[in-house]
Amino acid sequence: MLEVQKYQCPYCWETVEALLDLSGGNQQYEEDCPVCCRPVVFWLETDGSQWQLAVRREED
Repeated sequence: MLEVQKYQCPYCWETVEALLDLSGGNQQYEEDCPVCCRPVVFWLETDGSQWQLAVRREED
């Protein structure tokens, strides 16, 4: 199941969108911000029906 979620980049503070794959269970992965191109670490927690997304800087 795919979900679109807005988040605020922890570097440039722009609001951007991420496409989340909730079918993979809990995940930690990295994607570059589409605005400033810096690496954003995503932590996705999901049990299939509910989910929570946290983002942080790579060095945090």
